Amino acid sequence: MAMWDRIKDQAKGLQQAQGARGTGGQGQPASRGSGASRAQLVGTLKTQLTSLKTELKSGAYRDASMAMCALVAAADGHVDPAERQHVESLILNNDVLQNFPSEQLRQRFNKHVDRLAFDFPQGKAEVLQEIAKAAKKPTEARAVIQTGFVIAGADGYVAPAEEQVLREACSVLGLSAQEFGL
Repeated sequence: MAMWDRIKDQAKGLQQAQGARGTGGQGQPASRGSGASRAQLVGTLKTQLTSLKTELKSGAYRDASMAMCALVAAADGHVDPAERQHVESLILNNDVLQNFPSEQLRQRFNKHVDRLAFDFPQGKAEVLQEIAKAAKKPTEARAVIQTGFVIAGADGYVAPAEEQVLREACSVLGLSAQEFGL
């Protein structure tokens, strides 16, 4: 647990620094979509994930992360082929997710995207159930959210629809969305 406490302290420090740069107080980031602060947060989360690579080898983390990636990709209700290919590339090149065979990742991600594309409300409910399975291990649950954030922020911007699905995932995992600046 000491490692996770250190990581949380780093994230809190970043959030406090963001809040000090200005806004409406209460420690909230200056702007939910602000480029520099959001990019810093995504960078910090990516670093934190990498530091946990040796701990993140379970099937529950793999499956929940692929569900999270699909949910982020389809957050606006649809996924065009270019977006699907882009997110799949991000997954396959992610340092932590390289713990798993690429074909397993690709298969699980595409299965979830197909469900979401076919019937978004039903697919979303199923994907959130898959994500919820990671709640048993707090380190993995947080890593699932961090993975979602890294995917969402890969383009330098976390869209409001992506923030919303990240908040919903926090909820099913029993995590505070505020912990992640949401």
